[in-house]
Amino acid sequence: MPLPLALQRARLPIIGAPLFIVSNPKLVIAQCTAGVIGSMPALNARPASQLDEWLAEITEGLAAWNRAHPDRPAAPYAINQIVHKTNDRLEHDMEVCARYKVPVVITSLGARVDINEAVHGWGGVVLHDVINNAYAHKAVEKGADGLILVAAGAGGHAGVKSPFALLQEVREWFDGPVALSGAIGNGGAVLAALAAGADFAYIGSAFIATNEARASDAYKQCIVDSTSDDIVYSSLFTGVHGNYLKPSIRNAGMDPDNLPESDPSKMNFGGGEGAKKAWKDIWGCGQGISAVKAVVPTHDFVARLEREMRAADARVQARLHAGMPA
Repeated sequence: MPLPLALQRARLPIIGAPLFIVSNPKLVIAQCTAGVIGSMPALNARPASQLDEWLAEITEGLAAWNRAHPDRPAAPYAINQIVHKTNDRLEHDMEVCARYKVPVVITSLGARVDINEAVHGWGGVVLHDVINNAYAHKAVEKGADGLILVAAGAGGHAGVKSPFALLQEVREWFDGPVALSGAIGNGGAVLAALAAGADFAYIGSAFIATNEARASDAYKQCIVDSTSDDIVYSSLFTGVHGNYLKPSIRNAGMDPDNLPESDPSKMNFGGGEGAKKAWKDIWGCGQGISAVKAVVPTHDFVARLEREMRAADARVQARLHAGMPA
């Protein structure tokens, strides 16, 4: 199945994952003008009225870039909607997205037919994130155009399936757009995702360590200084399992190696102060961060990914032509 036209406008096969609190218009514009699909959660705009201002800023910023660079147009942007009962802003935020005809909507924590139909009504594309094959079936049955496979090693809320295992299972029945997430921090990993059958690599944690990201300097430096050994998988903070940086948990006065179980009755995904505090003080992060060596501008990071993709492709081709296993 060919990609929807909106997704074809990305110069590189990469989607910058929406980062709660961290993503903002500055980062989204930088991602899109670098050639990858940029995104942010609607809930990052606070108060709710700010979402209108932010979408105007993104729209105007990308239009200005396109006028100045007609030979290198910006990739489309995406807005993430949390489709969970705790999100009391969903209706308002969807109305704002409709006014701006947001090209791509990423839905999380719940698949709903009415949300998908609303996005299709203004010509947008819906990508739904899932952690297993069963959820993938449900999302497509309810009208999602594509899937984001949030596999083991991904930052924030993540599943436990190997990226390759989950992608293989989904590709047995689904030929629509698929983005793969799970410890992707360099161009070689992007190429591996494509070779395995994904249309896009879904990268989040590495974008936190960019100049444009709205994260504290301490958070960014922690990513630079950390490796996969510094990531812990826990459901304590939101009620759903996710990956977090151990140093931030220690700074909050807890032992990351001996965390208690969560209380499912206290789940909070609606972006209220409880959820915001969890992500502000306990830093979400994936296992692929050993590839991050410095805090850099977004354009520089994307350029590095592109160089690494081409170098990895050249290595594979050289081995194949030499008769060696790739």
